[in-house]
Amino acid sequence: MQDLSPELVLPLVRGRLGRPYRFLAETGSTQREIAEDAPEGATVAADHQTEGRGRLGRTWTDEPGRALLFSLMLRPTPEMARWPELSLVAGEAVAAAVGAGASVSPPNDVMIGGRKVAGVLPEATAGRVVLGIGVNVNQRAAELPSDAVKPPTSLFVELGQELGRAPLLAAILAELERRYDAWSGVS
Repeated sequence: MQDLSPELVLPLVRGRLGRPYRFLAETGSTQREIAEDAPEGATVAADHQTEGRGRLGRTWTDEPGRALLFSLMLRPTPEMARWPELSLVAGEAVAAAVGAGASVSPPNDVMIGGRKVAGVLPEATAGRVVLGIGVNVNQRAAELPSDAVKPPTSLFVELGQELGRAPLLAAILAELERRYDAWSGVS
């Protein structure tokens, strides 16, 4: 069983973000897997993206089964005019869930010791924001891209041990829900 299978992830999800949840072994991009009519909280995760992307048309590469790659549907009404702020809100949630001294480098990078461990890509259309998040979790140093604009790292490189992706996904979703609700004024 994959460590991001619904059977392992859903029992860990405590809030509304992360439901419904779908896992794919491989996809071009999780951003394209979120249906236009999906409810807020719908999440798609994948073991591998063949066309992962980042900000400014950059590519996001991964080693199959080692990164946390997912997209999440948000419907931030009436705050839709402020949707670009969600990049920072999500980055702060990822940094808090990751720990290890992680911090946000605006607008969308999560860094540990000056090296990029995660990225956030929000894409907005017609009252919805699909928030893509990629976290380098269990990659070894040799598996990280050597030609990246910002030097990459992974949680394995920083902590010296493998981490479960399902608990990390659940932690990110919980942090994101708390911060998203505060941002949107939900009490």
